[in-house]
Amino acid sequence: MMKKEHNMHEYINDSDFDLNYIQYESNDNQEKNKPTNQDNNNQQNETESDKIQDIKQMGVPSMPPNSPKEIQCITIIGEIEGHFVGNPQKKSTKYEHIIPLLYSVEESSEIKGILVILNTVGGDVEAGLAMAELINSISKKVVTLVLGGSHSIGVPLATAGDYSYIAPSATMIVHPIRTNGLVIGINESFQYFKKMQERIDEFITRTSNIERDKLSELMHAKDELITDVGSVLIGKEAVECGLIDEVGGLKEALAKLKELIKEDKKNEGNK
Repeated sequence: MMKKEHNMHEYINDSDFDLNYIQYESNDNQEKNKPTNQDNNNQQNETESDKIQDIKQMGVPSMPPNSPKEIQCITIIGEIEGHFVGNPQKKSTKYEHIIPLLYSVEESSEIKGILVILNTVGGDVEAGLAMAELINSISKKVVTLVLGGSHSIGVPLATAGDYSYIAPSATMIVHPIRTNGLVIGINESFQYFKKMQERIDEFITRTSNIERDKLSELMHAKDELITDVGSVLIGKEAVECGLIDEVGGLKEALAKLKELIKEDKKNEGNK
């Protein structure tokens, strides 16, 4: 009997030891699994690397951390790439990147406004017009800023926002639509291009202050482009004809966007 009690005592002591060991091992594993400063640094580096990669691939970085989260910057640069892959040696903006981004901005409760910065030579007409329609139909406040140039299908993209700016040295080239490569020379081809031009003209006159007759006059001018009809508008010339609202730069564009956001919040509060 004494022997059994002794054995039981030993058994209990052994169990206590095992529990202590398990507890120690558990604490040891927790210590091992705790993120170290090195892990945090690695995660931060990976996040920064992802941001840099996004900028390289899409050119649409979020605003810096110290900036208001309610503003999203979108850049449209180079050639607008549509249904066909463009020249890999040229800078391009892919519409399959911009369209999902605009959708995510529309769904975001934090973002209240979009600053669209343009420096584009134009490109795919269908893709450019689709992007312009989406920018124009979004519920967030949108300010566009033309830097360098916004040519061809870049014109409706520049007029798609609630307010537009153009840098003093920036240009806009307005001309009828054109195509490269083989075209079937029949009346149906002419009608197709005519309808496409009407779509573009209608959008530009709907989203800017230019008159249709003035737009047609600029598009068919023959004394400014060497190998094509059209007009080159520099800075204030784009404002004077009604295409763009105001001459300005980044400072003015951001200030206007914040003003529009503030007015929008005030209107929502009065409802």
